[in-house]
Parts: sequence; structure tokens; C-alpha cells
Amino acid sequence: MLKVRALPTACADRPTSSVCSGCGARAFSVCDALSEVDLGRLDSLAERVTLAGGDVLANEAEPAVNVFNITSGAVRIYKLLPDGRRQITAFLFAGDFIGLTAGATYAFSAEAIEDTTVCRFRASEYRALARERPSLEAALLSRAMHELTAAQEQMLLLGRKTARERVASFLVTMLSRDPLRPSGDNAVRLPMTRSEIADYLGLTIETVSRELTKLKTSGVIHAVSLHDLRIERPDRLKDMANGAS
Repeated sequence: MLKVRALPTACADRPTSSVCSGCGARAFSVCDALSEVDLGRLDSLAERVTLAGGDVLANEAEPAVNVFNITSGAVRIYKLLPDGRRQITAFLFAGDFIGLTAGATYAFSAEAIEDTTVCRFRASEYRALARERPSLEAALLSRAMHELTAAQEQMLLLGRKTARERVASFLVTMLSRDPLRPSGDNAVRLPMTRSEIADYLGLTIETVSRELTKLKTSGVIHAVSLHDLRIERPDRLKDMANGAS
């Protein structure tokens, strides 16, 4: 069974200056749909929370009292089977939104992968603001549609793709996934562990490591460090993700 650390219940005192005005993730998030005046209202509802790797944002089946906007770092979204096996369903980064559910409880668990900051809102207050501001409501709907498309792609990946295609698809996706760490020179930052990648791709750690080694040996990727890769042959990687031999 996984061991996790609980999210701190108390936040640091909110600074006197606007959190929203200095937020580097604003341009990538639903918040960008709001005017400067409305951002002031949003800012008054926000709590700035700083997390370390392993800190919990939400636990599956607990009351969904909060929603979160990631402003830096990375978060894993997952579900657990009764025997402790884990399926990671998404990796989220700056600008991603967490917590709006159809029911009264969270349908997933969410944890920080690395040092991460989020804006935390009371779900009831955030929903009320969205009802008052159609631009925010539309941005949330657009984000939900994007997540549905991503879920369909994940179903294809898990249901039909080979191990090589899954790993290649993952790396292609990561090229543009983290906007605060742009992929200049085809650089990819992987803050997650090989175990987390395996739990996302439905593979074993050994298979993930073996497929990455094959990509390195063939010159498709270059390992800069444990968590940093450079894609040397991006077109070849995309072909492999799409099933080309």
C-alpha cells in the first residue's frame, strides 16, 4: 500500500499583493479567461499552498470540498485497486485544474510529484464565481472537453498500443506538456519516477527501462540526467508512437 503525506491544513498568510497578478501559470490556465477586475475576485478566494513531493491534494472517495489550480511543479492523478495496485491516469502541470467532479466526492487521488505550488479554492465558492462569469464557465468546459479527449487517447494507448508505442507516445506528449519548462532543443523534463511512468503506461518498470534503453541505443533520445532527456530524432519518435516499424 502506498504511503503518502497529508496536505497541510494551514496555509501561509496570504501576501498583500495579488497572487494572480504575479502568477506565471496564468496564461496557461482557466484564470486567463477573466478580466483584471474578476481576477481580483478570484484572488480573494484563493489560498496559496506549497507542497513537497508526496503531499496529498485529494484522496479518492473523500468529500470534494476544494478545487485546485496548479501554478508550478507536477501532480499525479491516480486510482488504487483494493490490493494496493495503482493506475496513474494523468500527470498534470502548471495551468492544469483539479477537483471539479460530478459527485460529492473525489473520483481520484492527487499527489505532488515534486515541489509544487497550487491555488486552492473552496469548491462551492469557485462554482458560484463560474456561474456569475460565463467566460470562466466556458474555459472550464473547454478544459473538461480537453480532458475527455486525453482520456480517449489514454484508452487507445492502454488498449491497443505496444510497449514501444506507449513509451514513444508518452515522450511525444511530454514534449509540450509542461509550459513552464518549455521543450527548447527538444528537451524533455520527466519529474516522475520510472515506476510512475510504468503505472501510467500499464507496463512494468523493467519494460519501461528496456524500451528507454532501446531508444537511447538507436539514437532517438539522449539521456542528459535521470530526469532530463533530449529528443534527437523527433520525427522518428512520432513515427514509432504511431506504430511505424
